[in-house]
Amino acid sequence: MTDRERGAAGAAGASGPQQVRTPGERARAERAKARPLVQLISDLPRLIVELLKAELNHLKAEFAEKAKYAGVGIGLLAGAAFFLFFAFGTLVAAAILGIAVALPAWAAALIVFGALVVIAVILALVGIRSFKKMDGVAPSQTIDSIKEDADALKGLGKYDN
Repeated sequence: MTDRERGAAGAAGASGPQQVRTPGERARAERAKARPLVQLISDLPRLIVELLKAELNHLKAEFAEKAKYAGVGIGLLAGAAFFLFFAFGTLVAAAILGIAVALPAWAAALIVFGALVVIAVILALVGIRSFKKMDGVAPSQTIDSIKEDADALKGLGKYDN
């Protein structure tokens, strides 16, 4: 570190984070605050395009999040359906064994059936909870943001200056 850098670092640390503005910077800041109406109107299309791009990016992000929850829910419900398919097959086998022969083989088949049903119920409940996290299909955050933007264009509500 050079002496110059040490001096600058020491001055910044001693005086704290202050904004030192030159007269030219102050004049530019004043001109930025008092831009002519023609310039403001000419900036309007660019600002609207930027706003629309930002809203589309927000919409994409919100749909991606909801699609993730839907994908997990669909996968878990498909898993539950898979196990229920085999549970039904096991129940049929248990009924056949129980009717055909009065031996303990059918009891074992019923135990397997019960275990498969428990697995299917757990998967279904977790899948339904995943769907509930999705909170509807409509992109509610984006809709609220667009409503706020429309209100700001009308001069209503809260908006940044």
